[in-house]
Amino acid sequence: MFNKLTKPVLTYSALTAVLLTLTGTVHAADRVLKFHNGYAESRPESGYVDDFAERVKELSNGSLQIDVYHAASLGLNEPDMLRILQQGVVDMALLYGEYYTRDAPALAAVYAQGAIKTSQQHLDLLPTLRDVYSDLYADWGIETIGGIVSPVFSVGMHCNEPVNSLEELQDKKVRVWSAHLVDTFTRLDISAQVIPQNDMYMALQTGVVDCAYYLSTVAETVSLNEVTDYEAYIHPWAAVPAMFGVSEKTWQSLDEEHQKLLKKAGQELWEETRAKAVDEERETKARERHEELGVTILEPFNQENVEKFQQAAFASWEKIAHRAGEKGEAAHSTVTKKLQEVSE
Repeated sequence: MFNKLTKPVLTYSALTAVLLTLTGTVHAADRVLKFHNGYAESRPESGYVDDFAERVKELSNGSLQIDVYHAASLGLNEPDMLRILQQGVVDMALLYGEYYTRDAPALAAVYAQGAIKTSQQHLDLLPTLRDVYSDLYADWGIETIGGIVSPVFSVGMHCNEPVNSLEELQDKKVRVWSAHLVDTFTRLDISAQVIPQNDMYMALQTGVVDCAYYLSTVAETVSLNEVTDYEAYIHPWAAVPAMFGVSEKTWQSLDEEHQKLLKKAGQELWEETRAKAVDEERETKARERHEELGVTILEPFNQENVEKFQQAAFASWEKIAHRAGEKGEAAHSTVTKKLQEVSE
C-alpha cells in the first residue's frame, strides 16, 4: 500500500523537476564564455569588463553570456596568457601587452614611457597602437575586439626633498617600474631601480630610494603623500591599452551574429574609454587634493629636461626593439613613424 500511495507523489515530483529544468533552459544562454581578468575587482578596468559582459548579454537578448573571473580567480598565470588563449583553455581575457614579453618580446617594443610629450599625441597614436597589438596577438591565435583605453595620467617625480630637474636627481636613488626606465635614467647618470608597487612605500620610508617615478594622478591610492613631500610633473603616461582578446578556437566556434555583437560591445567600450582618457579637470583636481594632503607641487620639469629624458627613453626603446628581433623592430618602426607624423 505504501508503494501505491507514494508512486504518484514521486512521479509528480519528478515531473515538477523536469518542468523547472526546462523553464530554466528557456532563459539560459545558448553559449557561456569564460573571461579571465587579472585585475582586482576594485580596479576601474574591472568595472569596464563587467560593463562589456552586460552589453553582450543585452545585445544578444541573453543568448550569449560572459562569465567574468576577476583577480585571476580561475587560477591562471598572467605571463602564460598567450599560451592559455592559444590552447583555448579560457575563452577570453583582458590583455595588457607588457605582461607577456617572455613569450612575445615584440610586445615590449610597441610603446614606452617618454614616447609622448602631450596627451593629444597619445590619442593620435591609439589607432596605430591598436593595429600593432592586434597583429602581434593574432600570431598567438587571438582575435581582438576592442577594449579599454587607459586614462592618460600625469607621470611625476615624488621625493622627500624638492626636486624638479634631472640635475637634482643625479645624487638621488629613484624607484621605477620597468627595466626600460632603469636604462633610461642610467643614460642620464641617475641611479634607478625597479621596485614593485607594493614595496614602494616601505622603500621610500626606509630610505632605500629617495624618489619615486610614479603616476601622480593616482599617487594618493598608494599613500605616497605619507612618505614624500614634493611632487613635480614630467610627462603624460604612455598608457598601453588593455585589449579584449578571444581565443581563435572560441572565435571560430561562434556564429556570425555572436561575433558581430562581441565586436560591437568591444568597440563601444573602446570609444567610451577613449573619450574619457584625457581629462584636464581630473588632473587638476588630483593636484589640488595632493596639496590638501600636505604635498608641495613644484614647477614641472622644464622643456630642456623633458627633451633630454625623451632622447634617453627613445634610445632605450630602440635597444628593446632590437633585442626583440624582427617583429619588435617592425612594431617600433611603425609606432615611431606615426609618432613623428603626429608630432609635426
